[in-house]
Amino acid sequence: MSKTVTKTVRIDHAKAAGAFLQKPDHVAFHDKRLWDLRSKRDAQAHGIPEWETMRELASGIKEHTLSNLADYIGQFVDQAEKNGVVVHFAANAEEHNALVYELMSERGMTSLVKSKSMLTDECRMRDYLEPRGITVMETDLGERIQQLDHQDPSHMVVPAVHKLRADVADLFGKTIGTDPKNSDIHYLAESQRMHTRPYFVREKTAGMTGCNFAVAETGTVVVCTNEGNADLSANVPPLHIASIGIEKLIPTIADLGVFVRMLSRSALGSPITQYTSHFRKPRPGTEMHFILVDNGRTERLAMDDFWYSLKCIRCGACMNTCPVYRRSGGLSYGGTYSGPIGAIINPTYDLKRYSALPFASTMNGSCTNVCPVKVNIHEQIYKWRAVIAEKHEVPFVKQEVLKMAGRLLASPTLYRATVASLGGALKRLPNFVLYNPLNIWGRQRDLPEAPVETFHEWYRKNRKAAK
Repeated sequence: MSKTVTKTVRIDHAKAAGAFLQKPDHVAFHDKRLWDLRSKRDAQAHGIPEWETMRELASGIKEHTLSNLADYIGQFVDQAEKNGVVVHFAANAEEHNALVYELMSERGMTSLVKSKSMLTDECRMRDYLEPRGITVMETDLGERIQQLDHQDPSHMVVPAVHKLRADVADLFGKTIGTDPKNSDIHYLAESQRMHTRPYFVREKTAGMTGCNFAVAETGTVVVCTNEGNADLSANVPPLHIASIGIEKLIPTIADLGVFVRMLSRSALGSPITQYTSHFRKPRPGTEMHFILVDNGRTERLAMDDFWYSLKCIRCGACMNTCPVYRRSGGLSYGGTYSGPIGAIINPTYDLKRYSALPFASTMNGSCTNVCPVKVNIHEQIYKWRAVIAEKHEVPFVKQEVLKMAGRLLASPTLYRATVASLGGALKRLPNFVLYNPLNIWGRQRDLPEAPVETFHEWYRKNRKAAK
């Protein structure tokens, strides 16, 4: 019998970004909308004198928890079981998905209403359940839009932010029967709501939520939403399943107050989410099950340089500020997690497949500056670049460019001579020379005008004048 060999396909971020950049109206909206969220985040942060103290405290809480993760998992499980919750463990995505299917099939349930969950996207849960006869309904508006369009979420918090209202109107017209020419936001949101609501009360339906924070002290799962769909998913069906990444643990309810103050401010620039729901025990006559999922997290915890990404609280602030993400779109990253945080999380799952992502960064450090738990994102991006080079996963063209850049930057004389000649070259050389295969980003934008004089020239002239 012949053996099937699966070849890893490397994500070509630049090529995928090029497809997004072919839609200038979408790019302009995407950039403007996300920068607006970043600006609102800044306004909220500047309005709280203790903001930087809170960032330091939140970072310390997460670091302490991750350093004692086994103890806090044990405490959480003990408390949850005392509350009447059944707790399961899943080592990987396959085990998580199989557990969900087992819980539902044993009870004869054939549909699942779920609120937003990056973890279930990471596990490709819908792809597993639907061929086995389980209908999965995403009840978050953005997630539902992406589900109907057969796309992954493009953002952690606003999953369909890369779409215009006209795109949604056309999609809803094709899938749920609305007027494809009516792009009024209220009409679209109400139409999705009316389409989704009947699923909550169907027979043989289970409910699922994700988890923003899992409190070890009380065995509580906390879910933060703005639409209330998590409360319906958890409280209407007779079975509530919560999927929980083990990094979501925090020690106490007092600690939760720190994160609740920071999460929505960092994500959307709003003081707090509309709903902050605490799920601790099942209602009479119902069941509640928690699935604690590893899926590579303990392996990442053992990585000296990269475990810091486990502190992430999925606010998306780093994405909102990133100039590369804002102009390339989340789908160009080719994974569940996009933007700067995706550039450091995805390689932990498949280094070869996601080897291009750490190079999709200007290394400006803004992602680190806005992170509410102080993940050193830009430093990790730099370290991933070194690892990728050491593992020989850098594409040939990029290898040659880096070699040339290394020789150039190692010689001040050669560097200054090259810079001095570039001004004339940019004006005289034909486009096919400037925008060649080595300059992959040149396919999407023009090179800037060369300055009249370099900083070095200015400095020498003004320093002499000062003497």
